[in-house]
Amino acid sequence: MLDVFFTVDVEIWCEGWQDIDKQFPEAFRRYIEGPTNKGRYGLPYQIEVLNQHNLKGVFFIEPLFALRCGQQALDDIVGLVRQGGQEVQLHLHTEWLNEAREPLFEGYQPKRQHLRYFNLAEQTRLIAKGIEMLHRSGVQDINAFRAGSFAFDRNTLSALAANKIPFDSSYNASMFGADSGFMPGVQLVEPIECDGIHEYPMTVFNDGTFALRHTQLTACSSEEMQSLLWQALEQRRKSFVILSHGFELLNKAKNNPDNVMVRRFHKLCAFLDRHRDSFRTCGFRGLTPTSVTEQPGPLKSPLTRTGARMMTQLYRNRYG
Repeated sequence: MLDVFFTVDVEIWCEGWQDIDKQFPEAFRRYIEGPTNKGRYGLPYQIEVLNQHNLKGVFFIEPLFALRCGQQALDDIVGLVRQGGQEVQLHLHTEWLNEAREPLFEGYQPKRQHLRYFNLAEQTRLIAKGIEMLHRSGVQDINAFRAGSFAFDRNTLSALAANKIPFDSSYNASMFGADSGFMPGVQLVEPIECDGIHEYPMTVFNDGTFALRHTQLTACSSEEMQSLLWQALEQRRKSFVILSHGFELLNKAKNNPDNVMVRRFHKLCAFLDRHRDSFRTCGFRGLTPTSVTEQPGPLKSPLTRTGARMMTQLYRNRYG
């Protein structure tokens, strides 16, 4: 049995930092509700499909936007996930900090895109603020975290420990993982304990082009995803962490469903439902942590599947 974490980063962007207050209502609709002429394909749709297949998802919700746009919007997002019976955890995008109506830190603070650009004391305070804001939305049992854009560092672990959050899922070997200062010289692909924190890294794979990719609906085809899941099971891996976003089933303009992504999502859910004797979707709440003593290499996918995905991507770019 392989533990599969279907994780969804839930965040809102206003397509720039000008006229945020004016742009926000429409941004909320697009990034959270996902309305189209064919129905809603945002967060509520993802939750509905997961529940139809009796699958668990982990929704890492970004709360700092509410420092500018109001707690009610955050309450509404959290309410959607909780009413759907899915798990809420903490996600932080620090770009929102210098847009806050009441500054969290004294003095002028330029925009700092990543959590790793803050020192230990600042990270500790930021995580505490995020917890506080989710608490206000009714979530009292937060025990996992993911840094925005996976841009964490070793200080993040100490900040999480100070805030009594035992699980982290910020390590991504295909992005910022290698220079995070976390386990220098070791490429993480499996769970491990470090500084009292249980790290559950993104699942990554070599796609035959010498490129490392993480397992995300937009990054790999259904055939690749299913093959990688079977490969991980056969190799007796401990976890398989998949990334999604609340807006991922929409096209780039976010005014119509991305039919390729919608099909991939349905295929993945049906696959996990059909093979629940081999794959168990789970969250971090109530999770008994596991840790490997030796990290294996990344999973592998043949170049033929990569080529097929690239052809699909050309179709998406033209007709999506």
